[in-house]
Amino acid sequence: MDIRVGLGHDTHRLEEGRPLILGGITIEHSHGLAGHSDGDIVLHALTDAILGAIGAGDIGELYPDTEAIWKGADSRIFIEGALARMQGLGYEVVNTDIIIHAQRPKLGPDKERIRDHVAALLAVEPDRVNIKAKTGEKVGHIGRLEAMACQAVVLLQRDLRGRDHGF
Repeated sequence: MDIRVGLGHDTHRLEEGRPLILGGITIEHSHGLAGHSDGDIVLHALTDAILGAIGAGDIGELYPDTEAIWKGADSRIFIEGALARMQGLGYEVVNTDIIIHAQRPKLGPDKERIRDHVAALLAVEPDRVNIKAKTGEKVGHIGRLEAMACQAVVLLQRDLRGRDHGF
């Protein structure tokens, strides 16, 4: 068995009038996340975690914000690309643990919907996805309602039994 761990992080500033999208789910709020794409920090951090686990760089290398094609893009595209690379190497997702840092809105009521949507994107059972929400305790850019951030860790596995390793 070959296992890999990847860590991802993303931060975006808040902007009035934009939709707030977290984990592919639109959350009711007066501000959304500014970004070249849809600004979904959850899917961006998770994409980076998957790419990191397989040693394939990061989201900015594969989907640079200098390319017009990614302007306003749905971040599911990034996850799907990372998953295709991961699956091409024979890996599958074991589980992921995700922390969303946001002073507001309170995400408790939305965590289950985010979890279920991320699980569906990853093609895993919902109990393999954990979503946590933390406030900034009114400190720093998160606490001052200037930004939101997300951290994601993912565990991947690949079954090596029966493969010819040249031994």
